[in-house]
Amino acid sequence: MPIAIDGPDFIALQVHDVEAAASFCERHLGLRRAAVSPPHAVVFDTRPIPFAVRALLPGVDLADSARPGLGVVLWFRTPDARRLHDQLADAGITIVEPLTDSPFGPKFSFEGPEGYTLTAHGG
Repeated sequence: MPIAIDGPDFIALQVHDVEAAASFCERHLGLRRAAVSPPHAVVFDTRPIPFAVRALLPGVDLADSARPGLGVVLWFRTPDARRLHDQLADAGITIVEPLTDSPFGPKFSFEGPEGYTLTAHGG
């Protein structure tokens, strides 16, 4: 029988400016940096799956992409999607998809670091 994978256990967004992207995640999403990160990335203390922003891999040029991550949907759990929605909107963050009910609780999508679309749900 072939070996199988268990599923994602680390997620990172490639960005031009690691520090600016990390600051966005801290300031607007309340993420906390993990105790240890490699020199080319900032890893956050998220559970159950670690999340990071990292420098571009060799050969990656996001300038050619109108929207980085197009085709990939990243969902983040929050205790109160409605409150987070209002907090981000009040901070001038672009809401890409309005707050709606879903099988996973209230959800909405917003523009994250460097134009990535992120979805928050819960609460």
